[in-house]
Amino acid sequence: MAKPRNNVLDYLTYLAVRIFAMFVHMFGVRTNYRTARWIGDLLYKFDRRHRRRTVQHLKLSFPDWSERKIRRAAKASMRNMVYLTLEVLFTTRLITPARWRQHVRLSNMPETIRLMLRRESGLILVIGHFGNWEIAGYTLAALGFPSVVVMRPLDNPYLNRYLLDIRCNAGLDILYKKGATGSMDEVLDNKGMLGFVADQDAGRKGLFVDFFGRPASHYKAIGLMAMRHNAPIIVGYGRRLDEAFHFELGTHRIIHPHQWARADDPLVWITQQYSQAMEELIRKAPEQYLWSHRRWKHRPDGEAPGPDGVA
Repeated sequence: MAKPRNNVLDYLTYLAVRIFAMFVHMFGVRTNYRTARWIGDLLYKFDRRHRRRTVQHLKLSFPDWSERKIRRAAKASMRNMVYLTLEVLFTTRLITPARWRQHVRLSNMPETIRLMLRRESGLILVIGHFGNWEIAGYTLAALGFPSVVVMRPLDNPYLNRYLLDIRCNAGLDILYKKGATGSMDEVLDNKGMLGFVADQDAGRKGLFVDFFGRPASHYKAIGLMAMRHNAPIIVGYGRRLDEAFHFELGTHRIIHPHQWARADDPLVWITQQYSQAMEELIRKAPEQYLWSHRRWKHRPDGEAPGPDGVA
């Protein structure tokens, strides 16, 4: 059973975020990045729980790295959390049909754009907690390719409504995960594009496939939807290029229906393939991954929890 929310605390948190947003918009982009970097360094120093989980996940994922390299990447990863918050507040101002080219560079996109233009079937876009994972949907909407994003609502209802308004103002439609299967089918039936942040822990009932050398729980819905609708899966990314609101938006891989038709277990094959593609992206810039989130929280039946309870 979910823990009861403290309505007063939720509202005060929301007010703090709105006040923070007000100050963000009073200063320029580079000044805000410097402030965000300072806040991220403070989080690394004082937020022991997230720092410990970040360091442990990096050690397990890169066992050949030195302690110094692990700590440096961990600090950068925690800065990344603050950068993302800052960037969400700037997105509706800077990612528009007239201005997106000043901030986003497209990479390896011709086939993806061709698929979106031809609309021979629905499309599934998967992205991980890497760089700025919000930027893909905003930029595609600015280019005239709106998508429907499947997300879990924030626990704080006031912050959830605020974030929802920002996303909707940018041209994104939102589906909540719980009870969304029928609506997801409708999007793909109408040859629309369905977006998932696809590296979230799916619990004990999820499908376990390899991610950075150890099993991680994945949602089955992505593969099942792709199989049901013969929808290609686009593994995309939004990599941060600097601390001045510049990004590379690209396609790392497209998984086509004819590829999984030959697999013995198409669902497992699809899930492993997009998981592997996301791992390949993360290895190119591991400091931009959100290592503090509980990616390996649940383990397969019979497997012990992670060391020191870190998941």
